[in-house]
Amino acid sequence: MEELRIEPADVVACLTAFIRNAVEDFRREGVVVGLSGGLDSAVVAALAVRALGADGVLGLILPERDSAPESKQLARHLARSLGIRCRTVGLTLLLALLGVYRQLPLWLIPGRRLKAKAVLHYYEQFRKSLPEGETPFSAVMIGTRGLSGPWLNQTVAYHRVKVRLRTIVLYYYAERYNLLVAGTANKTELATGLFVRYGDTAADIAPLATLYKTQVRALAEYLQVPQEIIARPPSPDLLPGLTDELAIGLDYATLDKVLWRLERGMDAETIAGEFGLSPAQVRYVQTLTGRAQRLLSPPLTVC
Repeated sequence: MEELRIEPADVVACLTAFIRNAVEDFRREGVVVGLSGGLDSAVVAALAVRALGADGVLGLILPERDSAPESKQLARHLARSLGIRCRTVGLTLLLALLGVYRQLPLWLIPGRRLKAKAVLHYYEQFRKSLPEGETPFSAVMIGTRGLSGPWLNQTVAYHRVKVRLRTIVLYYYAERYNLLVAGTANKTELATGLFVRYGDTAADIAPLATLYKTQVRALAEYLQVPQEIIARPPSPDLLPGLTDELAIGLDYATLDKVLWRLERGMDAETIAGEFGLSPAQVRYVQTLTGRAQRLLSPPLTVC
């Protein structure tokens, strides 16, 4: 993908200077990063260490009942390899006290594998009920009026509250230790709505916001992020079995190429022909970008 090629050394130099200057400008002692065991958070943590040194970075691991066990393991391994301070703050009790886990019958299903099968079955059944050109992910981006399905609103609330709770904890520790919250959202996620409003987009700095996912992957290779993290399928780690690419309906490599061309004004038919997609698939990505912009916009105010 020549059009998405970057010079990793130059990008790393730019981003480390950006992080260092932001910490200085905001008169903070360093940054806090939520370590998910995934690619984006690993890259942000590695960049922060280069910018500030290991002592200037705090990693927070925020597991809960539905988190994959390997998420915590990979996050701890990353923290050790970077030499940064790391704390684990479990969110299960807080979510249970809020009554979140009672919203879905997943707690009745034993074992993570069976839970994942149930989630995927529900996702597929919901997909079949939607109009052509919609996926479960795209359909609930704005709201659920006109949609039907068991536990629909509960499912939306179930996963989004977890993301927002992570952000609350990150800001608690940031203010406790005079740190900046370093966000991990990349350009692909921001462009397609693969985020939670007032959740993972809430941060003081967003080092990856101008980089597509495939470019972040190139940075990860350059920064020598552990291969287990690089090879791991990207996932929000909110519901067993649900990955980013399953939710979106396209792999990141294809999605990034489509987004790059849409950003430059190419029409859907031309893009579709170039990559063996249908025009409807490209128009679907256009729908995502339009809805994502609405989610990123500030609160509505009275005219």
